Amino acid sequence: MATLRLGAHESISGGLANCVDRGLAAGCDVLQIFTKSNHQWAGREYAAAEMNELFARIEQTCIPIVASHASYLINIGSPDDSLWHKSVDALEDEVRRCELLHIPNLVFHPGSHVGAGEPAGIERIAAGINEILRRRPASPTTLCLETTAGQGSNLGYRFEQLRDIVERIDADNRIGICLDSCHIFAAGYPLAPATDYAATMDQFGQIVGFDRIRLMHLNDSVGALGSRRDRHAHIGEGEIGIDGFVHILRDPRLSAVPMVLETPKEEDLAEDAANLLLLRSLGAG
Repeated sequence: MATLRLGAHESISGGLANCVDRGLAAGCDVLQIFTKSNHQWAGREYAAAEMNELFARIEQTCIPIVASHASYLINIGSPDDSLWHKSVDALEDEVRRCELLHIPNLVFHPGSHVGAGEPAGIERIAAGINEILRRRPASPTTLCLETTAGQGSNLGYRFEQLRDIVERIDADNRIGICLDSCHIFAAGYPLAPATDYAATMDQFGQIVGFDRIRLMHLNDSVGALGSRRDRHAHIGEGEIGIDGFVHILRDPRLSAVPMVLETPKEEDLAEDAANLLLLRSLGAG
């Protein structure tokens, strides 16, 4: 079985290269970042010296950035034409930023139908992705649909919805999936005991396919199974519990997939360090 690659989402506050130093302090093997503020549409451009410093720190530490997470403002499922176009432009810019920083995966929430209904929302999401892929035909960045908890009118909380989006993509080899443990649990997919975990993953394999997974988010869940609440908890301190993460970490189908925390943290990153230490112990058996 491949050696697990575990890490966390770390901040670029104060400069791009700082995310690597934070990752080093927390004990990360891999990183996920925002390439700009996640609550703003536009972001500043990077200076060449800043990017070169980031690349040098990655080379020195051997801690790669495996993914960026797109802004939470983006909604390519929107029925509103103005917001849809703004979201497509913003998501394309996120792809461009990943290209500049040599980040292989861009994770984004599929989108919300805002009352237009699931079929209409799925069509809008697929159209948005197809437009971005058309604009950037040579991009090496994989667009990764993230599983969601299903709050409100958010799509992507059922495996069938992810399948239906992917089936509508013209260049589906450029589409991946980010599997979030908290989100799928909150959406109603159990991760323990072992028989329930096996049933959940069998469904995913049959409906979407393990070959689509590019990244995993490891988060426990504040909400109960099927609550559709997107609230993350520290590993083993939520409703999923330790056993669910044991099953994930020891699943040979997932052993080569980079896995990152998105759990609460303070500036000293002690929580990231503790969660990663616990995950490694669970994965080791």
